[in-house]
Amino acid sequence: MRTCCRRPHLIGNSRTEGPAQPSTLGRLTSEPIGFFMDLLFRFFARWPLPLLHALGGLLGWLVWACSPSYRRNFGEQVAQAGLRFSQVRPAIAEAGRMACELPYLWLRPHHESCLPQVEVQGREAVDALRAQGRGLIFFSVHLGSFELAPQALAELFGPFTALYRPSRQPWLARLMQGSRQRPGLAMAPATMAGIRQMLKALRGGGCVGMLTDQVPPEGLGLWAPFFGRPAYTMTLAAKLALQSGAALVPFTVERLAGGRGYRMRFLPHLAELDAQPAPDVQRAVHLINQANEALILSLPGQYLWAYARYKQPRREAALSAQAS
Repeated sequence: MRTCCRRPHLIGNSRTEGPAQPSTLGRLTSEPIGFFMDLLFRFFARWPLPLLHALGGLLGWLVWACSPSYRRNFGEQVAQAGLRFSQVRPAIAEAGRMACELPYLWLRPHHESCLPQVEVQGREAVDALRAQGRGLIFFSVHLGSFELAPQALAELFGPFTALYRPSRQPWLARLMQGSRQRPGLAMAPATMAGIRQMLKALRGGGCVGMLTDQVPPEGLGLWAPFFGRPAYTMTLAAKLALQSGAALVPFTVERLAGGRGYRMRFLPHLAELDAQPAPDVQRAVHLINQANEALILSLPGQYLWAYARYKQPRREAALSAQAS
């Protein structure tokens, strides 16, 4: 594996694609918070990855020390998973590293490959599935460097389509949009149009991806056990697989110590969905949740344990395309 810890000072190149941005003066007067956050991201994007991860480790522990509610949510979900604090203690610092690496990942110049920093394991099985002409649904959880995943998957298996929900913060939405407008990478919004886009890609033998531990809006999931407790779980991945015949492939992106890069690992696809007759949606969702648990237990020190996995779904209009 090749690792690369220094960043070229070409941050401006990451903004050469996409819609024109407002003038500097216009943004400073109309959206001061967004203006300064953008400057802050650009500043940290120039830092080497080891330094960002060192800063992130300190940030993670600072948040832990200052937020009783964070510690409580963290501890409750760790206990639900049946783990000891010693097994998940590294996740406190890793949460900060996840936040601090975002400028580095999002503002990487579009022409610069991320793969020199990524050690890939298990690709042979994925290539064998692609050789069959099948569409692939890559899925993971809020684990490790999940923000790097769309970029790496697009370079490895593109064209690649990733599901996303736009941020409600305009400045953050702009940064996310710019980071994801990359060769071989298409973004599908969490709408009917986005679902149709993903289904079309899969039926054409393409690749899509999503985080399957996200809590969907009401009407777009079902209650299924997650570490022994009912959790509202998205049905999208299961329905896409059953409707298109695509293979569901779990994966992780581990953050390596000392800012040395990342390790992307592909696990065997969920072969039970290939059975005839195919399992129903309830069974498919149960299998996906079991795979989600296995991913987390394989790397408990890098899961976002404070993520509100057991929250009630928000009330939004259901997507008729998913319900069909």
